[in-house]
Amino acid sequence: MSETAQTRKSEEPTTPDEMVEELKARLAPQLEELQERLESANEQVRGFIRKNPGTTLLGAAALGFLIGKWASRR
Repeated sequence: MSETAQTRKSEEPTTPDEMVEELKARLAPQLEELQERLESANEQVRGFIRKNPGTTLLGAAALGFLIGKWASRR
């Protein structure tokens, strides 16, 4: 086995706890970015609702009607 393969093998997590910690460390930056994007989208939706409450209510009623029609066919 080459030296880099041995080094890599010795650095690999061996216990489930170590595997979880490694996975958390690798995913943390992506999860933070996703959370920031979701917060931004949430702010945009809330802004739209505040500026257009009538449109929002009409859309929600129409969507509820369509879901009710779809559900009653099943």
